[in-house]
Amino acid sequence: MDAKDILGLPKNALPAAQEKKSRPQKDSHRKPDGISREVYALTGGVPPLMPSIDLSQLRKRPPADEKITWQWLPFTSSARKDNLQLYHWVRVVNGAPPTGDYSFAKYNKSVDIVQYTDEEYEKHLTDPAWTKEETDQLFSLCKQFDLRFIIIADRFPTSRTVEELKDRYYHVCRALVVARAPSPVDVSGHPVVKEPYNVSQEKERKRALSMVLSQTKLQEKKDVEVLSEAKKITESRLAAKVAEEVELPVASNVATENTEKTTIPGDIVSPSPSVPVPSAVVAAVPSTLAADNAATVASLRMLRVYLRTYALDQMIQAASASAGLRTIKRVEQTLQELGVNLKPRVPTKAVCAEHLELRKEILTLLNLQKQVQYKETENSSFRDNPYEAPGTPKDRMFVPDSMNFGVSGERPGKRDQKRKGPGRGSEAPSSPAQSNKRPRKLKASDL
Repeated sequence: MDAKDILGLPKNALPAAQEKKSRPQKDSHRKPDGISREVYALTGGVPPLMPSIDLSQLRKRPPADEKITWQWLPFTSSARKDNLQLYHWVRVVNGAPPTGDYSFAKYNKSVDIVQYTDEEYEKHLTDPAWTKEETDQLFSLCKQFDLRFIIIADRFPTSRTVEELKDRYYHVCRALVVARAPSPVDVSGHPVVKEPYNVSQEKERKRALSMVLSQTKLQEKKDVEVLSEAKKITESRLAAKVAEEVELPVASNVATENTEKTTIPGDIVSPSPSVPVPSAVVAAVPSTLAADNAATVASLRMLRVYLRTYALDQMIQAASASAGLRTIKRVEQTLQELGVNLKPRVPTKAVCAEHLELRKEILTLLNLQKQVQYKETENSSFRDNPYEAPGTPKDRMFVPDSMNFGVSGERPGKRDQKRKGPGRGSEAPSSPAQSNKRPRKLKASDL
């Protein structure tokens, strides 16, 4: 007996859950040809982000008749004026070293600094704030440091700011360009003449930039809030201005058609002749449509640039917003019956306006047809039931005692109703009186 028997532990060394699982063998990737073992170990076979050399170029063997060697040879660069001789490794083919200029000399770019004579200076370049020696020193440093004015201001012998050095340099260049031209019109498009250097604007720009860079997080947050509020105010003013522009033609159209549509809104809005329509509701219908159109036009104006077909779709949706899906389908069916395309083929401004007006007229016609049908249904039901009050619902209609009731007002039995003739007003004998039950209200379906 050992400690495992005393503690009741199993005999195996580790539980089944803690046994080491055999690791699946990794798929061995074969190293592609043309790539060294070290490069493949670093990249892991992942393709590079930038395009690399084609494998065919790596597999390409040099010709057998070419003997390539690398030699330590001297070279000179045309970018240097002192003819300094340096050395580097060069690829030599068949013992013939490469000829020509240094390959990196083409990247040495210099600025062409204008030069002036003493006569030109005395005639065109005199300035009481600058002496000729200071001007000569400025142009010498500009040529040496390629117009790097920060370095020039640091090396300049007198205390001059960067803005003053720039102003003097560009003033001299502009004066020389104008003086050497046959006429001022010939150099009017020159950058130095067209956009002269402005000292005050440059100082203001640097001051504003310094203020922005020295702002705290709280100040930046306040600036963002102010800008967002200003944007909202601008958008609201623009929308109000567009709405005012749209309301003027809408108001004129409503005034010209007011005599023809004085009775139509009451029929369209009123669901029943017994419910009067307030005059305020009737007057609010054109204003609501005008407001919807104004809001749609304002939203389109905010886009600045939009397709006219997109604007037409938005106006159609705004005009048919109060109509149902079935009514919209009937409008489209009516357009097809009239031979009109659902979308104009040539969507000019006049065509889109006429198309939108036609849709509105068709929608008004469908509403009028619906109201006429409703009126005819009410008239027919009133003719069939002359005892029904105009405003009384059909499920709560009461019938006088003289119709189909006995002397004491009893309810007719089911068998007696089956034995009745086809006529409604037939005076068949009623069922025996039932004194313990109240008479049932007769519905319109029982007649």
